[in-house]
Amino acid sequence: MPLQVNMLALAAVLASATPALAFDAFVTNEKGNSVTVIDTDSLTVKKTIPVGQRPRGIVASPDGSKLYVALGDSDAIAVIDPKTYAIAEQFPAGRDPERVDISPDGKTLYVTNEDSNFLTAFDAASKERIGAVRVGVEPEGLAVSPDGKIVVATTETTNMAHFVDTAKRKTLANVLVDQRPRMAAFTPDGAEVWVSAEIGGDVVVIDAASFKIKDRVKFDVPGLRSENVQPVGITMTRDGKLAFVSLGPANRVAVVDVKTRQVLKYLLVGQRVWHAALTPDGKYLLTSNGVSNDVSVIDVEALKVVKSVQVGESPWELAIPAPQKP
Repeated sequence: MPLQVNMLALAAVLASATPALAFDAFVTNEKGNSVTVIDTDSLTVKKTIPVGQRPRGIVASPDGSKLYVALGDSDAIAVIDPKTYAIAEQFPAGRDPERVDISPDGKTLYVTNEDSNFLTAFDAASKERIGAVRVGVEPEGLAVSPDGKIVVATTETTNMAHFVDTAKRKTLANVLVDQRPRMAAFTPDGAEVWVSAEIGGDVVVIDAASFKIKDRVKFDVPGLRSENVQPVGITMTRDGKLAFVSLGPANRVAVVDVKTRQVLKYLLVGQRVWHAALTPDGKYLLTSNGVSNDVSVIDVEALKVVKSVQVGESPWELAIPAPQKP
């Protein structure tokens, strides 16, 4: 009996000695010209990093070693070291870069240049511009396919999703969607592209192989007028079962069953929710709320908002890097 007790005690000690994974969330503050760092264990602010003018889009490299921030009014990309929180470098990115995404192998960085109507590609190592494709008017939304072969850019004024071959840097298809498309997201299996239509008030589901529209996700928030429901950010769970859609001035995140297209729940968050990001372990979803200047923290299993964290002025997008290998 004492041996059993000792073994149990030892197991408890070993379990407590095993460190939990710690993640930092990085939030761009569009009007604050900064990036706020949130500790997702304590759910508190760790640091505020001054960056260039009008930071919006942000993405982490696949290995978690770098963060790329689009600085719209500086016409540049800032590169942040997530370990030191220092700006490692900054390089020109064309006129008014809005969003940024990266290839699965981490070698190519893609940028939507809103003012010049280009989708631009950069070598992530050398930071040199290696190609550009002219798309529609006011490109914003940006998504690279899981296999890295296609990049999708959405254009707010042209109301299109442009499918571009990443090897040839040629447009494969221009798909007319609903009004003011803001965001594109591939399902994890790469079979579908979901595009949010801010003024259209829905999410258009496109077959990634045929480039045909196959479905639409509609939203009906009790007590709100339809014009106040404006989908922007789309975040998919890793297993592809759920999509979280940020509904802008509706101040809600819609939880959508990806297979059935049904809205399972509306979660009340802060004011003017733009985008969201999942922690790598899938425990939390964090949302950027542009008018209330805070981040809402959602417990994914419970589908419940558990905390609000005050950040900088006009938080826009978030990135949560994967833990770096030792």
